[in-house]
Amino acid sequence: RLYQTSYAMPICGDESEARILHLVGDFSAPAEFFVTLGVFSFLYSMAALVLYLRFHSLYTENTKLPFTDFCVTVCFAFFWLVAAAAWGKGLSDVKAATRPSTLIAGMGVCQDKDVVCSAGTTPAMGLANISVVR
Repeated sequence: RLYQTSYAMPICGDESEARILHLVGDFSAPAEFFVTLGVFSFLYSMAALVLYLRFHSLYTENTKLPFTDFCVTVCFAFFWLVAAAAWGKGLSDVKAATRPSTLIAGMGVCQDKDVVCSAGTTPAMGLANISVVR
């Protein structure tokens, strides 16, 4: 929810004031989907573990139960792949929305011909990239 984050834009005429701008975008849905799927996967794993250990005879006697377990596991694996791809896309969108050149382009004071705006350093996104790879 980048729109909740604000930053100050300097005003050239009066150095004591700054105009408050807000970032653009809401990229929380992919992360929420990923976390929700992780929680459901954990709960299903715990339920399956109880079924395997406590009701082993029921699991071995019923032929539909192992097939159902396999189908649910395949569905979770597919959705995990989709969630990881969505999280990666959400991260790239966040990186694009918070890129210094994008932020400078949104500042009206930097649009003048005589003004040169520089972002300074590029933010490090290493830990965010690792979160998608893990």
